[in-house]
Amino acid sequence: MLINNKLIQHKGLDWVLRCANKEDAAQLTNLRLKIDGETENLDRESGEGFLSKEDFQKIINEDSIAERNIFLVAEVEGKIVGFARIQGNTLSRFKHKAEFGICILKDYWGYGIGSVLLENILMWADYYTEKSLKFS
Repeated sequence: MLINNKLIQHKGLDWVLRCANKEDAAQLTNLRLKIDGETENLDRESGEGFLSKEDFQKIINEDSIAERNIFLVAEVEGKIVGFARIQGNTLSRFKHKAEFGICILKDYWGYGIGSVLLENILMWADYYTEKSLKFS
């Protein structure tokens, strides 16, 4: 699932909300390692569940064609500073469930990036839910 790029201006910071692409994979690998070491609010410590550039490329490719997944990034001046991903369940009895996460570099906390990422994931989920109900 893809969304159009959006320029966000909030609290003196201009940034772009967009879908991840395969060229982001190396940045995402390094970003995830750094973010995991900046906070204890995530489920893993730095280095745990490591995702390589190739792992991210595979995830991004799968998410770009999957109907129940979306992978968003927050970009400031060409640098990814955060991301959010939601993965829907493919099992018939669990189609109503999804897992998601949001990660933002500590230097960019307080700019509303997490709120915008969450808002867009929820809008996407609402859209997908309405679409599914129409065709079920």
